[in-house]
Amino acid sequence: MLPQNKFQDVIFTIFMAFVMVYAMICYNIALNVGGMQNFVFLAAFKEMLIMWPIAIVLELLFVGKLAQKLAFRFVTPGKDPMIMMILAISSMSVCLMCPLMSLVATILFKDAGAEFVAIWLKTTAMNFPMALCWQIFIAGPLVRNVFGFFVRKKTGESHS
Repeated sequence: MLPQNKFQDVIFTIFMAFVMVYAMICYNIALNVGGMQNFVFLAAFKEMLIMWPIAIVLELLFVGKLAQKLAFRFVTPGKDPMIMMILAISSMSVCLMCPLMSLVATILFKDAGAEFVAIWLKTTAMNFPMALCWQIFIAGPLVRNVFGFFVRKKTGESHS
């Protein structure tokens, strides 16, 4: 289920940003240490304190509307199937958020110096496939289903 009003949009964004940012931080820490290790799951929470609010603000103020506008160049609300709408918006969100969040991570955590542009581009390139797959196959369905469960529960709707 997708948000139906501004309040729902904020709640949905907070939840989606948490799931996406946490996974991407874990992924980046694992890349930095040469593979996934148990400590990564806890270590990610330090960066979450910084990266999660940034992702929420970017999504609510800028990315959400632009991603929708870009997606609607490919799909038409009311005409195309809902899954196509969801995939188009999700894909455009990743296309916008991945370079932006990689930029923030490069500034805050990479100590890139004179190689700033190269490090940012590399970070974006390394993050993009993971972010897109995570969004399409894991985070998107998970967050929409959990969000939908709570919205239906609150409004008393049945799941058809």
